[in-house]
Amino acid sequence: MKKLLFLCFALSLFGCDNQNPVLTIEGGKIQGVKAESEGVYVYRGIPFAAPPIKELRWKAPQPVIPWEGVRIADTFGHPPFQAAHYPGGYTTEWGYGDESAYSEDCLYLNVWTKAPGQTGKKLPVALWIFGGGLREGWGSEPEFDGEAWAGKEVVLVTFNYRVGVFGFLTHPELNEESSNNVSGNYGILDQIEALKWVKKNIAQFGGDPDNVTIFGQSAGGRSTKTLCASPLARGLFNKAIIMSASGLTLPGPAATAAPSATSSYMRAFAPLTLEESAQQTKEVMDWAGLTSLEKMRAASTEVVFALGTIYQSVTGNRTWMSSGMISPIVDGYVLEESFDDAAVNNNLANVPYMIGFTLHDMGNMAPGIADFCLNREQTGDKAYAYQFARPLPTDGRENVLKGAFHSSDLWYVFQSFRNSWRPWTGGDRALSEVMLTAWTNFAKYGDPNGQYEGEWTPCTADTPKFMIFKLDDNDTENSEMGDPLKP
Repeated sequence: MKKLLFLCFALSLFGCDNQNPVLTIEGGKIQGVKAESEGVYVYRGIPFAAPPIKELRWKAPQPVIPWEGVRIADTFGHPPFQAAHYPGGYTTEWGYGDESAYSEDCLYLNVWTKAPGQTGKKLPVALWIFGGGLREGWGSEPEFDGEAWAGKEVVLVTFNYRVGVFGFLTHPELNEESSNNVSGNYGILDQIEALKWVKKNIAQFGGDPDNVTIFGQSAGGRSTKTLCASPLARGLFNKAIIMSASGLTLPGPAATAAPSATSSYMRAFAPLTLEESAQQTKEVMDWAGLTSLEKMRAASTEVVFALGTIYQSVTGNRTWMSSGMISPIVDGYVLEESFDDAAVNNNLANVPYMIGFTLHDMGNMAPGIADFCLNREQTGDKAYAYQFARPLPTDGRENVLKGAFHSSDLWYVFQSFRNSWRPWTGGDRALSEVMLTAWTNFAKYGDPNGQYEGEWTPCTADTPKFMIFKLDDNDTENSEMGDPLKP
């Protein structure tokens, strides 16, 4: 008996625990750590590409650098480099402060699963794309806790991509350097690389590489739309959820019926052409003396980050680098046409869709969302629409976000209340359970109702209804189908 106990102890020391096995993935061997939820394991900070620094700055993601031995994945990777966050608004909402330092070395992902090493388990997989205007944010923010998703038998993957000037900078010399004669869209290429990593490695975590859902909110929703339009992402995912990123911005039946309600959010991001964007960048770089790619790549992170703002303050000229209007570029490679054009031309991914917004979002997105759903109906793709209408509870403090604001639904979709300061009620927890179940059902079956038909029907010309998630006056979950197109 003593020999048996000693053997078990020795095996555990060498990472041979059957419940938490050492996995072999792209780059080397890796082992996760136990999460707080029973049976869930989390893998933090897995590199999915080489650090995009020095000579790799403003290049497509390159193969991951192999590591020696077993990497214990217990620490989140660096968030992408961005502006510092100060108390108030979203910083107070999400409780930032414990994350690693911001860095250009940011291409890391995280996995939550209940089936590590069970390659035959084939659990559905969901890949989360964070928002933040393509200027800020990261995949390990506290509201994106993946334990509840893993508890619902879905393998959840979150990741970082390059943002701001490091993720979307264009320049004529970068075009010339590229074999595809393009620049920009590096952040989108990072997202595609994360999808490729899932395809090649997720079976090691018990996931099914042929049952992958992409979903994101705000700029993450915009990114989801971009991936749905990109030929480079075709075949890498099977379902898509677009949260608070509008729908179609072209005038359609719903938008025409309510023109004043057409979302101003997406219209604010009128993209430049590749040539226009590259020329603006060149003007700024030349002004700063960064007249070659060698000089641009040798410049410090801080100088590159601040350059657009400095240029504007000195010259009075405003460019995309200083305006914050960062957007994916239609370059003929990553994107052959805009999302709207791809929808009209039936060039979007033919997959099931969920799409929605919050009651107090950045404009009423219902008309554009309804038009997107009607467009998908014509192609035979199911599209389920929703509105999140629960004003968040507060504790009376001042200068915090109020109502069902843009991003407020994230606490419910991830059921990450434990990371929040808000005084959540039993009704909030019940509503979260309903939403989490719908989202994970969609990841499993392409239907938020699950395996069988339910109350939430696709939004169609005959039934242009949204699922409205809400509580009644008695703090009881009372979600139902409704029509947010009507006042």
